[in-house]
Amino acid sequence: MKKEEKLLHIDHPIFKAKRTIAQKAADIFSKFAGSWIFIMIVVAIITSWILINEISKNISFDPKPYIMLNLVLNIITLILSPIILMSQNRQTQRDRIGAEYDYAVNKKAEQEIREIKKDVQLIKRIIEKK
Repeated sequence: MKKEEKLLHIDHPIFKAKRTIAQKAADIFSKFAGSWIFIMIVVAIITSWILINEISKNISFDPKPYIMLNLVLNIITLILSPIILMSQNRQTQRDRIGAEYDYAVNKKAEQEIREIKKDVQLIKRIIEKK
């Protein structure tokens, strides 16, 4: 079986490989972390954090310059970054294989078009002879 034909059947291992629990979690987590809902939740938490510390003097647990808030945000960033990178690397692999598949399809279509052109030219010659 030629490489192009193999690609046409999508027999590549990446499409059949079982994802590990960590890979599934990374994909789900990065999908959520890249959403507007996540951004709105983070903004709401930061706003609440600042309002609680500014308005109520008796519950103030993190006075200005909000060092604990900064620490929490840095930890979230530290955790999110590698997870998102793992998910992006897996997506890049899938995209590369998809591009190879598209190339194989285009190459096969080009070959079929050439064959059709030859057939049309042959038909034209036959018609011209009559």
